[in-house]
Amino acid sequence: MKSTLILVADNSRARIFTVETPASPLEEIEALAHTEARLHDRQITSDLPGKIKGEGNVGHAFEQPTDPKKHEADNFAHRLARYLEDAHNANKFEQLLIIAEPSFLGLLRNQLSEPVKKLVCFELDKNITTHSVDDIRKYLPTFLPSH
Repeated sequence: MKSTLILVADNSRARIFTVETPASPLEEIEALAHTEARLHDRQITSDLPGKIKGEGNVGHAFEQPTDPKKHEADNFAHRLARYLEDAHNANKFEQLLIIAEPSFLGLLRNQLSEPVKKLVCFELDKNITTHSVDDIRKYLPTFLPSH
């Protein structure tokens, strides 16, 4: 069987699993957290100025160019993509299965390199990062693909 990695992720947490055989249970090998994504917008942006001085005595409220939560989710997707790229370059897997919260799955896809994208053989848009290992296994094909 080809070496397989399974990534289960949302915008603040990722769990990485491997399997011995196509029908075997999952073995968790890594857990990554991105606590910034769990903060409220005001906590992420607390050091930003409240007003911008305009012409004369006119000022206006500061508007952020991007949503802080989305920015943090993008950062985490980039971090996970780098992790997967490094693992791929170290020949740690030959196929990749991804289960991710729907909006985060899109962000992650955008960050994956072409060589890693080619190794993805299964995707599911579901948020199950807090589920048990046995429960997560139920969302995967009974016999994992050998792509």
